Amino acid sequence: MSEQTIQPKAIAERYIAIWNETNAGRRRAVIDELFTDRCEYIDPNVAAHGRAELEGFIGAVQSQYPGVVFTIAGQVDAHHDQARFAWHAVAPGMLEPVAIGFDVMVLDGGRIRSVYGFLDKSP
Repeated sequence: MSEQTIQPKAIAERYIAIWNETNAGRRRAVIDELFTDRCEYIDPNVAAHGRAELEGFIGAVQSQYPGVVFTIAGQVDAHHDQARFAWHAVAPGMLEPVAIGFDVMVLDGGRIRSVYGFLDKSP
């Protein structure tokens, strides 16, 4: 397997982990490592520009849906500087995901420049 295939998977796994990190300081530290200075996160509910807005949005999602756990569902598909993957969000005590979607990441030098999220199911 080439590094081109392995690296986006590892980045996607770290990205999903920030959605599960409830400590704002630790979450922000990983965001600072993982995202470029001029990053953006866009989905049907928000257009967050910069690390602070992204961290604030993730914190708001965690407040609104406490205990929800995000996981990658399936494989991370990547080529050039892009990767896409499906994800599930499962609430405590539930078997079925409360939210399902997929994200497309655009990478820049091994860091995330942009994430474009699509929701297939949302609460």
